[in-house]
Amino acid sequence: MTTKLLWISFCLFLYSIFIIYVGLKFINNKDKASDISFSNKKFTGLLFLFTVTAASFSGFFFLVFPGIIFRDGLSAAYISFSVILIPLGGIIFFKRQWLLGKNFGYSTALEMFNDYFKSKFLNYLIIIITCFFLVPFLSLQISASGKLYNFLSNNFFDLNLITWILGLLLLLHVIFGGLKSIAYLSIFQTFLIWVGIIIIGFVSLNLVGGFSSLNNGLSILANIDNTRWNLSPSNNYSALFSIPDLIQLTKGVGRETPVGGLWTSVMIFTIVVTFMGIQLSPFFSALLFSAKNLKSFAPQQVWVSGLLFGIAIFLFSILQGLTAHFLGASNIVINNGFNISNILPNSIGMGGEGDLVLNLINSVENFAPWLVGILSICGLATLQSTGALLIGTGSKMILNDINFGEIKNFKNKNLLFIIFSSLIVLFSLIMISFFDEFLFLLGGVAISIGFQMFVPLLSICYVSWFTKYGVSWGLFFGMLAVIITDDIGQVLLFEYLPWGSWPFTIYSGFWGILTNLIVTIIVSFFTQSNKENLHKKKFHNIFKNENEFFLKKKSIITFIFLLIWIFFAIGPGAMLGNDIFGNPSNRETWIFNIPSIWAWQILLWVIGIYILWLLAYRMKMSLKTDEDI
Repeated sequence: MTTKLLWISFCLFLYSIFIIYVGLKFINNKDKASDISFSNKKFTGLLFLFTVTAASFSGFFFLVFPGIIFRDGLSAAYISFSVILIPLGGIIFFKRQWLLGKNFGYSTALEMFNDYFKSKFLNYLIIIITCFFLVPFLSLQISASGKLYNFLSNNFFDLNLITWILGLLLLLHVIFGGLKSIAYLSIFQTFLIWVGIIIIGFVSLNLVGGFSSLNNGLSILANIDNTRWNLSPSNNYSALFSIPDLIQLTKGVGRETPVGGLWTSVMIFTIVVTFMGIQLSPFFSALLFSAKNLKSFAPQQVWVSGLLFGIAIFLFSILQGLTAHFLGASNIVINNGFNISNILPNSIGMGGEGDLVLNLINSVENFAPWLVGILSICGLATLQSTGALLIGTGSKMILNDINFGEIKNFKNKNLLFIIFSSLIVLFSLIMISFFDEFLFLLGGVAISIGFQMFVPLLSICYVSWFTKYGVSWGLFFGMLAVIITDDIGQVLLFEYLPWGSWPFTIYSGFWGILTNLIVTIIVSFFTQSNKENLHKKKFHNIFKNENEFFLKKKSIITFIFLLIWIFFAIGPGAMLGNDIFGNPSNRETWIFNIPSIWAWQILLWVIGIYILWLLAYRMKMSLKTDEDI
């Protein structure tokens, strides 16, 4: 057994003991099921802050995102603006949902929507969305944790066996301690996620020889032809350092290849906005109903998500993706003779970009095998933090929202919580073992499906004019639009669809929300009801003070500022970033000594934090006012 393997095993053992210990600390809780029900408002501000953060930044940002940057370049790095858009969804909807929960005693999203819309059809659709988000997303987290240890151990840990062990370990933690153990562990996991991204970024920068060496390499890379997407058609710059176009009217991936890459301005906008679907999912609605107060909402959204995780992702995740070109991962760089080392396998540049971060972790095994063990735990934490919340909230939502007849009256709620948690994990593990390829298709649309909750939440929090029929049919057709414009639609209906995935370089989540809104508006126009409007009035009266605040001059100016920011950060104006701070092909023109597109992203990220502050604090969209309750 190698030194690296000993450290990996030792760190995994310590982590396992720790999370079981945390679970056992709450095993004597007489009412774990009630603890999970969120109706008791038991979450202190600090626990809510860390739980939401750990669950929001799943394994995608830790393990997958740097590989996408390596493959597609800095135009793909605009995904980093998710650190602004994810909490923006929370700013728009969290406080108002919390106020509804405070006034009407809701513990889950389905309770709230059922009370507001009185629609069984909508209830069924929300249950479908919950399941769509729950099982595939949880399965992806557990599956990735198994692959993490299988890869880092050089296949010493059997893939299926370690996946099942880690899945069952996660289950034990949840059923022992309930929501409180999940919340307390999330404090530790949030720290591990953030520190892990930064450490790997420093490791990659050290391997490439420092920042000056990296910039030298980038300036050469910007002038090499025949990279993956070659040149951008709009300006003839390297596609690795520029947004290729505003939009490309292609049939979609699998039918027609876009020129200069996928990451047009429209693609950037539609995929980043779709990431709001993480905090719009029913799981986060259930979580925020547990909060005692609003004190942690604004700090989590502005300082933890926007600032701290912005530092990690805008700087260190991007560093991981860029440095890989010069560490042996890129065949084009190797063939041109300016790679700094071959510490990474060239298979990364031949379709294996998903293994980039794992190879970066492995790269320190010769001089710091202990660090491989620590970073493996950081990777596991980012996967299990989301997984634990999905299991805990999913089980309670099943118990609370779905009528099982006599089971609903069963007195031992803790036992039912354990049974349903176990069934969720077992079903996920079976999906991983026998339906792995289909699982990735389902997981690929989970966030896009979750994003469709934007319209029901918009209705209940802001737009009372939307009717239950409009929202229900809008949600139905929105989900359908997501499926037929994503990879899963190509697999199921390829022969019958005239387009591929993401036609016109528009992401599936946005095709869904566009369809959702159009259908909702049209159907609502023809189904207005005085009785329904009168029923909704009691809900929207709660927001009277909030709505009056929106009409003030400074609030209107802030919203205009937000729209301008969206235009330049993730909209058509983002194309200015290609060369506003220097020609990407000429390093001597780089004003900030980094490619213009990266400098533009960092500048707009800082402005984005300020906008989050304006919305959350100055406009009090995440703060309590005297008239709220």
